[in-house]
Amino acid sequence: MRILISGLALLALASCSELGIGEFSSFSESQAATEDTSNRDYYPNDQLLVTAKAQFAEENYGLAYRSFKKAIDVAPDDPQAWLGYAASADMLRRFDKADFAYKRIQPVVGNRIEFLNNFGYSQLLRGNLQSARSFFLRAYELDPSNETTANNLELLRNSASFQRRAPGDLRGI
Repeated sequence: MRILISGLALLALASCSELGIGEFSSFSESQAATEDTSNRDYYPNDQLLVTAKAQFAEENYGLAYRSFKKAIDVAPDDPQAWLGYAASADMLRRFDKADFAYKRIQPVVGNRIEFLNNFGYSQLLRGNLQSARSFFLRAYELDPSNETTANNLELLRNSASFQRRAPGDLRGI
């Protein structure tokens, strides 16, 4: 009986000799399977973009900005994420962040209507009406039937018609 048990023990040790000491775990998982990956978030498909666009549509620009930033972290070459990030930054008056995003996206998308409209609107928000007009007209030349471009041109026309006032000038009204 002793010989049988010692023979089985030798057979077990011989078959386990190729395994490292780290392979003996009470959870029967390798070390690679139990690594901490908490800093690597998984987002299915375009969930971050969907969330960010919904927040932007609800005019929650801070939440949209944060969601677009996460989308950029997950997919750094996604033009929609960069364009949404820039638009959110514009609405928060973070023109430094918006400029960075526009510089990053412009070589990728070129002079598409979406880019021209967004960058023109950014210029409009800053009060650069002539620059905004040039971008809106370039977008209009690409597609005269584009509703967004027509709305932006009308907004520009209305902005040029009214006086510029400092914030707080209308407190007494």
